[in-house]
Amino acid sequence: MIHFDDTSIAFKSKTNRSLKKAYWLFKLIGFPVLVKIGKPVMTFCLRLRLPIKGLIKASIFDQFCGGETVNECSDTIDHLGKDGIGTILDYSIEGKTEDVDFDNTVQEIIKTIEKGKKDKNIPFAVFKVTGISRINELLLLSEDIINGTQEHSALAAPIEARILQICQAAYSHQVPVFIDAEESWIQPILDAWCFKMMLQFNKEKAIVYNTLQMYRHDRLAFLKEALVLAKEHQIVYGIKLVRGAYMEKERERAIKMNYPSPIQANKEATDQDFNAALDFIIEHLKDFALCAGTHNEESSAYLAAKITEKGLDQKDDRLFFAQLLGMSDHISYNLSNAGYRVAKYVPYGPIEEVMPYLLRRADENTSVAGQTSRELRLIQVECKRRGI
Repeated sequence: MIHFDDTSIAFKSKTNRSLKKAYWLFKLIGFPVLVKIGKPVMTFCLRLRLPIKGLIKASIFDQFCGGETVNECSDTIDHLGKDGIGTILDYSIEGKTEDVDFDNTVQEIIKTIEKGKKDKNIPFAVFKVTGISRINELLLLSEDIINGTQEHSALAAPIEARILQICQAAYSHQVPVFIDAEESWIQPILDAWCFKMMLQFNKEKAIVYNTLQMYRHDRLAFLKEALVLAKEHQIVYGIKLVRGAYMEKERERAIKMNYPSPIQANKEATDQDFNAALDFIIEHLKDFALCAGTHNEESSAYLAAKITEKGLDQKDDRLFFAQLLGMSDHISYNLSNAGYRVAKYVPYGPIEEVMPYLLRRADENTSVAGQTSRELRLIQVECKRRGI
């Protein structure tokens, strides 16, 4: 069984200086009050164009992002690649509302696909549909699906055309692409588009991947239905499996609008469904391709053990693990060292544009039970081992 406590492997790519820098960053993030105060201060300073970009870029941006452009990410891609870890370039801009911005984002995502064709260290591309469309339109289209109507169908064409453009580029260059999951109230139309793209591009292997958030109590049933569809249409159903990212927002909206919460009753139920989904996919791997996006040690070890138990090739390109850049290096590097296929999500974009992403990372490390303390503990162990 694989273990994740070997810090000499986890941090072998870090110099003493970068290790200490990570220590102080996680130390600061570990103070919720400081994060709460720092968020509006940084946003305010950027809005006024005060000279703090250098400070941000040298600290939180450097920890969690690859650069401001695709080319700036090259060093990170090469750095990870030396240890057998792939890069998933994630253009992390949000909040756009104009068609010209959506079209520019499509072209940027296609750039990451083209870079993936040239660089063996880039196994996947990724995009969020909310980065290339208006959220209110996705809501209306999802409500049409739920209600069995076509009242807003005219809204779909330009969005679907952008998705098709990205997926066609992914197919042409043979670089698989993840379509990220979003909030439950806009997910129905995303699921429909994902499947439509799979019908066109996943006949031979998984090029298009849908993302399942297992903190939703209906996703295990959705996965089982996906197998039925895969068999019926003779496609490979690509799945990126995650726990999820919108839990508090989901529960608040369910209470406010008086409908049953789509979220699991507790973390244990989420963990059970995540591992059950791993079991199901491994049992039916002929019809699936999997990327397990998780920072959970137990699930990572569970999947690694399943791969061994079933006698599967650790280098099978249908089986990937993924974590975010700057987090859970003890999982990523130990898995890669043991021969498994691993990739890091590497967000990039102009600092002002990726601030929402960076602030979420700060929030996540503050709020997720044990996340910051785990990162700090492992760094401290490695510092002690090195005598620094």
